[in-house]
Amino acid sequence: MPPAGSRLSACRLRRADTAQALAARRGIIVKNPGMLENASRVRTVMFDKTGTLTYGRPAITDIHTAEGFSEDEVLALAASVERYSRHPLAEAIRAGAEQRGLELPAVTEVSEKPGQGLTGVVGGRRIRITNRRTSHEIDPGSRDVIPVTPSGMESIVLVDDRYAAMIRLRDEPRSSANDFIAHLPKKHNVDKLMIISGDRESEVRYLADKVGIEEIHAGVSPEGKLTLVEEHNRRGPTMFLGDGINDAPAMAVATVGVAMGAGSDITSEAADAVILDSSLERLDDLLHIGARMRRIALQSALGGMALSIIGMILAVFGLLTPLMGAVAQEAIDVLAILNAARVG
Repeated sequence: MPPAGSRLSACRLRRADTAQALAARRGIIVKNPGMLENASRVRTVMFDKTGTLTYGRPAITDIHTAEGFSEDEVLALAASVERYSRHPLAEAIRAGAEQRGLELPAVTEVSEKPGQGLTGVVGGRRIRITNRRTSHEIDPGSRDVIPVTPSGMESIVLVDDRYAAMIRLRDEPRSSANDFIAHLPKKHNVDKLMIISGDRESEVRYLADKVGIEEIHAGVSPEGKLTLVEEHNRRGPTMFLGDGINDAPAMAVATVGVAMGAGSDITSEAADAVILDSSLERLDDLLHIGARMRRIALQSALGGMALSIIGMILAVFGLLTPLMGAVAQEAIDVLAILNAARVG
């Protein structure tokens, strides 16, 4: 007869394999089986903004141009350079130019420096796509002409180091985000929700108000996200959800790290689970599978202990022979393994 430790391990592996198969059928790749039990204990859930609570598909809302420039002209120049970038806003700008049927001129030189944006040479003119702060440094006069944007994302376009336009964009919340956020405390006992994002505060606050989250941390670097997760780990189990390379460090140190989509190999490698279709409904499925697995684990453990104690009492009074006890123990183990299969 195998030792009790081996039987318990077999039972646990059976539960994990069944739960992983169930998750896979729902488009969830569980890389670390231990996260399934941890997921049911999570009390703090931290979201990155783009691609988790939003669709991750920003769209142009309007274009503010400086004197001497037209919207189509600037958009065509910007989209030409953005063909060489993988930033989410780059895709939105390219899509905007395509919707307008604009012809994109050739780019003869392109470079991208961290914090400085994307630079290219188009038709002999130097096109720079950057943020407001860098624009003010390069063209101090832009401080007086770039309009204030209370919310939404923006890309500033400079032509020959002179302000040409501000392209406003917005990434709307997922249609299910509000219901999902309300569902977490009621059904999964989550008592702390927050958004941690590198975007500016007005944009993060806009999303938080839309989905019903009070606590936000805006303008946070990847290192800052890591620090916040480590801080909350000391208070209890945490879950971090993200979809970009910048989220990988925080995802790796959270009790449970979940990648929304498999767009980045680095992010997928750091995550405990990957939701292939980036759906909040699938995330809810993952939490329910984890909770069910933990309930069944407790049932198997407590039920097995109770039956074993009953067997020992019967043996003390001579009502259970050693042979009958061995058979009974095997039966208890079989019942525990069959119970584990109910995860699916």
